[in-house]
Amino acid sequence: MSLTVPNDLLDQARTGEIDDAAFVACVRDSLPYAWSLISELVKQREHSGAEFADNQVPPPSEEARGQLLRCLASDSMRGALERHFGVRLAFQNCHRVAVFDPAATGALAEFVTPRAQILNQEPELVDC
Repeated sequence: MSLTVPNDLLDQARTGEIDDAAFVACVRDSLPYAWSLISELVKQREHSGAEFADNQVPPPSEEARGQLLRCLASDSMRGALERHFGVRLAFQNCHRVAVFDPAATGALAEFVTPRAQILNQEPELVDC
């Protein structure tokens, strides 16, 4: 299961739409590793003023890796986090998450190329 959904949020979803804040809180509480990694990258990018900040350290456990994969593979979770933080997220392999300034089209375009994906491969990441 991707998220641990509180009963009140589940009831809201059954009767209508839920707002981004409630959904983001559910993601934050359900996927703490993914949340903390993305939050830290947002802070790094804001502090540096760079077009992007990225993570190149593999997750500390399979549980953490799973959280990251679930969070970034879901269009709804990724979109909610992008709106919440005001960034664009991109993802390579099982751990290389990048947080982009939404206006950073050149850096983002390069990050998501097949060339960048190939250059980011390492033998120890074959099964990630």
